[in-house]
Amino acid sequence: MADTVNPQSGFCSSTRVFHSLRPHVLLPPLAAPFSVTDYAASLLPPSSSSTTFAVNATTGVCLTYSDLISQIRSLALSLTSCYSLSKGDVAFILSPPSVHVPVLYLSLMSLGVIVSPANPLSSPSELAHMVRLCRPVIAFATSSSADKLPQLRHGTILIDSPDFGSMLSLRSTEIFPTIPSPNRVKQSDPAAILYSSGTTGRVKGVLLTHRNLVALLAGYKTDDADGELIQEPKPHPISLFTLPLFHVFGFFMLIRAFAFGETIVLMEKFDFVGMLKAVEKYRVTYMPVAPPLIVAFVKSDATSHYDLSSLILLGCGGAPLGKEIADQFKEKFPHVEIIQGYGMTETTGGATRAKEPEESAPHGSVGRLAENMEAKIVDPVTGDALGPGQRGELWLRGPTIMKGYVGDDKATAETLDADGWLRTGDLCYFDFKGFLYIVDRLKELIKYKAYQVAPAELEHLLHTLPEIADAAVIPYPDEEAGEIPMAYIVRKPGSSISESQVMDFIGKQVSPYKKIRRVAFISSIPKSPAGKIMRRELINHATSAASSRL
Repeated sequence: MADTVNPQSGFCSSTRVFHSLRPHVLLPPLAAPFSVTDYAASLLPPSSSSTTFAVNATTGVCLTYSDLISQIRSLALSLTSCYSLSKGDVAFILSPPSVHVPVLYLSLMSLGVIVSPANPLSSPSELAHMVRLCRPVIAFATSSSADKLPQLRHGTILIDSPDFGSMLSLRSTEIFPTIPSPNRVKQSDPAAILYSSGTTGRVKGVLLTHRNLVALLAGYKTDDADGELIQEPKPHPISLFTLPLFHVFGFFMLIRAFAFGETIVLMEKFDFVGMLKAVEKYRVTYMPVAPPLIVAFVKSDATSHYDLSSLILLGCGGAPLGKEIADQFKEKFPHVEIIQGYGMTETTGGATRAKEPEESAPHGSVGRLAENMEAKIVDPVTGDALGPGQRGELWLRGPTIMKGYVGDDKATAETLDADGWLRTGDLCYFDFKGFLYIVDRLKELIKYKAYQVAPAELEHLLHTLPEIADAAVIPYPDEEAGEIPMAYIVRKPGSSISESQVMDFIGKQVSPYKKIRRVAFISSIPKSPAGKIMRRELINHATSAASSRL
């Protein structure tokens, strides 16, 4: 069968499956009992002991690798002795970024305790829904967010309290990471419950195993060995995390940074100018980002006031990045590469990526299939598997695919089939060189008469207008057409761009059925922590505004 796989595209004509063009990565035997904490620690360079692992850009507090390993061990011993936490228990975590968060994640996972971090800005009703899904026995929160949580069996531990600090400083002569446990952690055991963004409905709890995380790390390990992901800069690699640590992108990149002995810079609360100051102060070399931040880099005048010369690479994911914005970024920051990738919480954050600058050249592509990953492009109507150049729903299969949704067997069955294929809900295509292109979410396509309009395509065009700071396109109900494209626009300060100017600009560049036929101006576009547009909020806003005028 191997001889039917096209070496350029990875497409197998007999099975209709796309295969990864990367060398196959040999994973540790599944029967080998260890946690992702164990695995990450085994990859850690021996010289990392005195290196800074994390620094809080807000407070200046630093944590070396030696401190990190000591605190992981100490916390694990404290939790087992004081709270009898054991494998399979769930710990709910509600905290802004701090140096305590990685200690907490890695320590709990070393015990086989399932970590379930959530957005500390979530409302009490949203948190109640997440707690019902994951059923935690204990919570970790800051004093400002703890009152939003219900009473749990082992209560809530305040991670900004002296008591928690004392749990991090037990003295032990035993060697990390051997944690005494009656039930040794297996790779197949659950490691984390992370929450999907909920852009297409209620938030779901995605159950990821230690094996999922180990498999993704193993793929990055090959990158690191080849020097292809980040050419080792001088000085030491320093990453600034703009993405929240409770989101799969930030969650995994934190574990990855630990495994490879890198330094991470954390911001308790994100603000753009504060981020620029941190890049200058800490000589940041790499940032994992979402596309809205790249738009901000392009549009903001503040970037000229700071020394950003240390930046080498931005890893972009979470949503499609338009060709025009990528070009404008390259013109403004010629020394910084953008490497795009694609993943979902359900794929442990990884599915495709560009491994080197040369692979980021195909504009709009999110790279090639990651190691050990397979894909299908499926016609949403007929169910037929399609070939290169044809658009359909992306299905994925591989060792990083989630175990399922906790507390929602129906959603799991609708998303994962019996053969292990994950239906992503994304409309995509592969080109003839194996590069993946995301067109849009299937559920977000606007149905104009008999045509389908992708909001992302129109948004990318809108972002090319200098007078527009941000934009989002939604379906608006129309009696004759069914739905029409409507744009929400954030004007740049000082701009007076009008509805007709916006519509004329787009109308000159697209087919008639793709024209924007309604425009509203707004102060900011609502987005998820990962940078995805919360279209449902805008749709509700548009339809409620229309009904109030009736």
